[in-house]
Amino acid sequence: MASSLIANALQVNFDSVLGIPENEGMVMMFRALVSTGLSGFLGCPSILYEQELEQFFDTSFVKDNEIICAIQGKFVGIYEDLLAGVFELPTTGLTDVDDVPKDLVYDARSIFSKSGEPVQTSCNKRKMKNEFLLLNDVLAKSVTVKAVSFDAVTHERFLLMTAIHFGLKINWSKILFDILKGMVTKASKQAKGFAAQICALLKSAPNLTMGEAKTFPPLKILTTKTVGTYIAKQKGIDDSHEEDEPVVKKTPMKKGVSKKRPAVPSVDVRTRIC
Repeated sequence: MASSLIANALQVNFDSVLGIPENEGMVMMFRALVSTGLSGFLGCPSILYEQELEQFFDTSFVKDNEIICAIQGKFVGIYEDLLAGVFELPTTGLTDVDDVPKDLVYDARSIFSKSGEPVQTSCNKRKMKNEFLLLNDVLAKSVTVKAVSFDAVTHERFLLMTAIHFGLKINWSKILFDILKGMVTKASKQAKGFAAQICALLKSAPNLTMGEAKTFPPLKILTTKTVGTYIAKQKGIDDSHEEDEPVVKKTPMKKGVSKKRPAVPSVDVRTRIC
């Protein structure tokens, strides 16, 4: 169970990524994540308590805007204020990405673009600069937790990226708690995730003693090294795509052999054919 919850997850070591050398765009993107209030959430301790995590998803349900679960035979309640407090999340600001100003979205279409030509708000992520391509992956895997292809940037995620880039205030407390509620609602199509964050919430409960702890695989934690590998991989993909493009060769025109046709006798229009 725990392995499936972190299959696509990404954690961020902000102390490391904010010191990435010679890549101002990538550093600015991570600074934007810090400014928007997500550093505590994305950068929480990358520790898993597998047994407690499984019990959480097996037993949790929503009641009166609170998530109730049974861990080690004890009932534990998780509510929005607790989520905000543990991860120091903003509690005011946008709760609907459709409220992002259209002029900022218009500007973002060119700012995010790798070629400089405006991209659509729903597009293939490879049309974007590497820092925004990675931002899309972080949001898709660790924030919105969508069980879909990560190659496509959705309209909703593009608006969220725009809000983060331009420093708009976002009520992450409400947005993330609503996503968490969706994870434990049986009829919801929300994919399950937030593995490290749920473990941190459970560890904060005063009446629980957590069991065996395991760390996240290092490759799932964004550091200077893993981001460098990510950039190199994207460059390799870009180069291979360029090589795959068909080369149109000019075929020399062959001089045709001139063939004279026999002259057609003219017909006197005054001649009547009987």
